[in-house]
Amino acid sequence: MKKILVFMLSLLIASSAFGAKITAVKTNIAEEGFQMQIVVEALKALGHDVEVTNGVDYAVAFKTIAQEKKNLAFMASDWTPLHDRMIEAVGLKNLFIGGDYIENCAQGYLVDKKTAEKYNIKYINDLKDPKIAKLFDINGNGKADLAGCAPGWGCEKVIEHQLDSFGLRDTVTHNQGQYAAIITNSIARYNAGKPIVYYTWTPYWVSGKLVPGKDVVFLQVKESAHPVLKSTKLPNGADYGFAANSQRIVANVEVQNHKDIAKLFSIMKLSVNDVSGQNMLMSKGENKEEDIIRHAKMWIKSNQALFDGWIKAAKAAK
Repeated sequence: MKKILVFMLSLLIASSAFGAKITAVKTNIAEEGFQMQIVVEALKALGHDVEVTNGVDYAVAFKTIAQEKKNLAFMASDWTPLHDRMIEAVGLKNLFIGGDYIENCAQGYLVDKKTAEKYNIKYINDLKDPKIAKLFDINGNGKADLAGCAPGWGCEKVIEHQLDSFGLRDTVTHNQGQYAAIITNSIARYNAGKPIVYYTWTPYWVSGKLVPGKDVVFLQVKESAHPVLKSTKLPNGADYGFAANSQRIVANVEVQNHKDIAKLFSIMKLSVNDVSGQNMLMSKGENKEEDIIRHAKMWIKSNQALFDGWIKAAKAAK
């Protein structure tokens, strides 16, 4: 019996030394790779083995994580409340939700400042006027061409809901598809002096090229209309049609067997401005996988005390 106990103890020590096998589920938004890589580096610093998947849609990512029963799996970009219905679809009981990793993530509609001021455009509802909508017509059909949200991201459902709620179907076309290509076209139109209307979010590089308040302005909504939330009004009374989001680290329940990882996922914090800054580097051509890994390691080096504090706290929890 004593030999068996010694053998079992040696197995526990060995398994602890080798660490857990973890799958990092990467989304198909390349600009979310930076925040994921910082989590990967932290897990490696704790002694765990991490494998990164190819990029997948959010819905696939949630399903993959929830159904993983053997190893630990996580995603570093659960937007709340935007993705709350996706979590409901796979079952909250099948997931571990970390703390607010990236806070104050804004979303909304914007138009170029020159056109907004000239025609007194303040609300997305103003595009219900055919004369206003025609200002943003690209293909000659008389309807405003809104550079919108890619299918599967969650934001497209909010936009579609609001087009119906605000009676904008007859005057606005929601252009969906590969977002980077659509928004690049909008930026080119802006640079040519043409009116633009588009959806975007932060953290992202677009607001570094088209600066809100300087180049473009956010549009508000005249009343909240959201497929999930009763109100999208902010504490200051402004209403941009989208709630301020936080991005969280979400994992399968297997994380509960690894207290160091659960602690890490609960305490990590990343500035929305740091993510936007890295995204800007990507927009300038530093967008390969090795670039993103290098950016993450550079961030860690510049924030070494903060990073080391995460690792210390996680080890203490174990």
